[in-house]
Amino acid sequence: MTVCAPHGTQSTPLTTSPGAPPTEMRRSAFTVTVDGSYAAWLALGRGTDGWFPERWTLDGPEPYAVSLPASQPEEPDSQLLPLSDGRVLIRRRVAERFALSLLYPAGPGTGEMALGAIECPRLTLLPPAPDGTSAYALVEGERHTTLWRVHGGGNGPELLSTIPGRCEGGAWLDRQGRLLALDRELDGLTKAVVVDLGRGGETSPLLQITEKSNDRLLLAEPDSGLLLVRSDAPGTDRVGWGVLGSARPVRFPECLRVPDATVTPFAAQPGQGLAPEDCAVAFRIEAGGSSWVGVWRAARKRLRQFQGPAGWLPGAGLWTADGELRLPFVTATVPCGLARLRPDEEEAAAAAATAVASAEAVPAKVVTGEVVGAVEVPVPRPVPLQQAPCARTAGVAS
Repeated sequence: MTVCAPHGTQSTPLTTSPGAPPTEMRRSAFTVTVDGSYAAWLALGRGTDGWFPERWTLDGPEPYAVSLPASQPEEPDSQLLPLSDGRVLIRRRVAERFALSLLYPAGPGTGEMALGAIECPRLTLLPPAPDGTSAYALVEGERHTTLWRVHGGGNGPELLSTIPGRCEGGAWLDRQGRLLALDRELDGLTKAVVVDLGRGGETSPLLQITEKSNDRLLLAEPDSGLLLVRSDAPGTDRVGWGVLGSARPVRFPECLRVPDATVTPFAAQPGQGLAPEDCAVAFRIEAGGSSWVGVWRAARKRLRQFQGPAGWLPGAGLWTADGELRLPFVTATVPCGLARLRPDEEEAAAAAATAVASAEAVPAKVVTGEVVGAVEVPVPRPVPLQQAPCARTAGVAS
C-alpha cells in the first residue's frame, strides 16, 4: 500500500480531542468526479470556524486540497458536487428554497457564480454526471419526483421530467449521460427504474425480481454493465449482482453476507469491457461502529476484507482501470491523504510467500470472465430475475 501525504496542502488542520478519530469530526459526504480528477466535501475548521467547502485534486502525483470558504461558514446540510473543470457546485438551503452556485479559487479568496434557486421542501444533488460538467438534482413532492438539470443546460435550473412516486439514489448506466437509474417508491414498493434523458425523461423499469420484492440499485459500472443490487426477494435483504442487458438472472453470492455487518459497494473498476465478472468492486463493511474495506470480483467467488488506512473516509474511494484502489484519508497530521492499493498484486505476493514457505509448487490458476452480453443497449431492459427462482439464486456462492 502506498500512502500519499503531500507537504503543501492548503486545507485547515483538524482539531480533535485526544485519541478521537478525525473522521468523527468530519462527516460530510466525500464526492469524486467520474474521471477521478477532483473531489469535494464540507470540511470542519479549527475552533469555531465552522464548515467550509474543500476541493481535493486527485489526478496528480500527490493529492492536495484547496479551501473554498464563503463570507460565512456553511450549514452542515449543504451539499457539494465537484466538476471536472475544478469548480464545485454547492446547494444551500435558504428559507423555503434551495440556492445553487459554483465555487472556484480566485486569488487568495473564493469566487462564486450564482446559478439560480428552486423553491421546494427538499432538493438532492445526484451523483456526478459522466460528462463532468452537467449537474442534476431530484426534487421530492408528495406524490411525484421531478428531475432537474441545475448546471450544463440553458440559463438557470431546467425541469426535465416528472416521475410518479418518490425517487432517491441515482446511478448512471452509460458514459454519455443519457440513462439515469433511480430507486422509486410507488404503491408501497421500491423498484429501480431508468430515466432516458434522450427521450425527454421517459421512464421504464430496470429491476423486478418478484412483484412483491423491493429491488434497489446500489452501484452501476457502465463499461462492463455490472450492476450491484439490494433486494429482499430471497427472504432477507441481500446484495446481488447482474449485468445490464444480459439474459442471465441476478445472483446473490453467499460471500457478500457478512454476519452482523452491512456491506455497501462504493466503487467499481472501469474499463473492463465485456468482462463484468472480472470487474473489481470495493465495499464498505460496517459493524459495531467500525468500518473496513472489502474487495470482490464475481469470478473469484470471495470477499477479501482488510482495514483501510488510518483516517479513511469510510465509503469514499475510486478504482483506476489498471486495478489501483485509491482511498482518501484525513488524520490530525495529514489533512489530505490518498492511499493507493493494488489488491491483486498484494494477493499474488501473499500467495507466492505462502508457496515458498511451504516449499510446494503452486500451479498458476487463471480465472477468466465470461462474455455475458453487450455493453451498450439502446433501450435499458430489466435484469430478468424472474427467470430463476429466488430459492435457487439465493444460495449461489460468490
